[in-house]
Order: sequence, then C-alpha cells, then structure tokens
Amino acid sequence: MKIARFGQVGSERPAVMVSQTQAVYVDHLIKDWNRPELEAGALDKVKSADLSSQTPFDIAGLRIASPVARPTKLICIGLNYARHAAESGMTPPPEPVVFMKAPDCLTGPNDAIAIPPNSTATDYEVELAIIIGKRALYLKSESEARSHILGYSISQDVSERHWQIERAGQWVKGKSFPTFNPMGPAIVTEDEFKPDDVRLYCTVDGEKRQDSRTSDLIYGIDHIVWYLSQFMELFPGDVINTGTPEGVGMGFKPTKYLTVGQEVITGIEGLGEMRSKTVAS
Repeated sequence: MKIARFGQVGSERPAVMVSQTQAVYVDHLIKDWNRPELEAGALDKVKSADLSSQTPFDIAGLRIASPVARPTKLICIGLNYARHAAESGMTPPPEPVVFMKAPDCLTGPNDAIAIPPNSTATDYEVELAIIIGKRALYLKSESEARSHILGYSISQDVSERHWQIERAGQWVKGKSFPTFNPMGPAIVTEDEFKPDDVRLYCTVDGEKRQDSRTSDLIYGIDHIVWYLSQFMELFPGDVINTGTPEGVGMGFKPTKYLTVGQEVITGIEGLGEMRSKTVAS
C-alpha cells in the first residue's frame, strides 16, 4: 500500500495511491495518517476496507503533503554511508551517530526549500526514511525491527553547514530551519518495499550530485531501529532519516551549496521522486 496525503497546508486529507497518477481519500475511515490514528490501528482499518466505492482522483495539480502528519520525533543517523564518511574526512563511527531535527520542519515532497537569511552553506542530502508503525522499546534483537516499521519514504535532509559545524553545540541547529525536511511523495508499506539495496540520487539543476545504493549503509535498517529502541521509545509515525551517501555540496572542492532559484530532484528507486525549488526565506 502507498500512503499519501493531499491538500493545502492545514487542510490535508489522508489518501491511498491506487496508481501512479490516481488516489482515493480515506478520511471516511481515519482522521489522518498520524500517531493517534496509527496507534488506533489506522493501517489495518484501511487495508481491510473495501475502497472500490471511493472515486479515484487525479493527483496532478494537487499539493502533495508529507505522507505522515506531525510526527512526534524526527530522528537522523549521521555518517552512515562509508563513502560519505570518507568525503567528510571522518572515520566511520563505531556506533550510529544520532541527532534530531525539529519535527515541524517536515514538509511536502514538492514544497519549496527556503534558504535561511544570509546562508551561504545550505546543503542537500538524499536519504531513505523509515516510518515507525508500532511502538518499539528495548527490542531484543535486530530481527524484531521490521515488524515495527510502517514503511519507507524519500527524505531530503536539508542542512545549513555553518550552523551545523561552525557554531558550538549539536548538529540540530543546522538541521531544523523551516522547510528543511521535504518528504514523500508517499509511504510504501514495509510489505511492499525491500530497502536493503536500492538506488538513491539527488540532482541540482540537472547536475547529478549524489548517486549511490543503500547497500553502502554502514548500519542497516534493522540495526538502526533496534539500536534506537535501546535508549528511546519509538512511536507510530516517528520518522528516521537513515543517512546520506557521498556527493553532498560540502564534499566538493570548491563547495557546491544551494542558492536561490535552483531545482533539487531527490529520488529513490521504487519510491519515486521529489522536486523542490529553492527560495529565499
């Protein structure tokens, strides 16, 4: 199943994709794709429903919202691709590097990316996102992880490198500006997507910047979910950005950071593409 949401900000409606170009609304069954509804069994409720009476609509021209609403946590794994760690000049970490983003920086897949005032170091990062479907705490083994995953989506972990690296403190400061996490266009449920060796890529104004595969992950999907559950409780709707491959703007010499007026295309094999324009804040 492909879970999606459509509508202008503040008026989004939950839906399910029935083809590449059409969807049906499911707000007669659930209020939204969010934590309270997922905890109350929203996925099973929609999966078991007969949607044949719902009239499909064309998604062309509609705003696609983030496929999950108001997650309680937006967790990120840093330096999790071997070649990206190398281009950053850092040794692959002995354990996953974990940091947080403000959850309200999550936006729709084609919404604009607003470059902060005076920023000259706004960067792009294609990432595979895990969306949690069932509470996870103190999992006993990695083999339990998949049963706690709702599905997967594309995430663009936009980063402001000056605030992330040059200012004292934690990376969260360079990660949490408004619009700094486009996600979508849908969540493909865990039973319909195999995440362990898929292509992910990012282009800027048609120039290929990132092009890798999830097989280059240092810590895989199962390990990430198991590991996080050892020190925080994961809830339905929580989003985990699993790390970005090599080719970020910071890694080029000279650097290739984003500027106003560019088009960023972020894609993952089997999950689709996002297209974002950069604008001034």
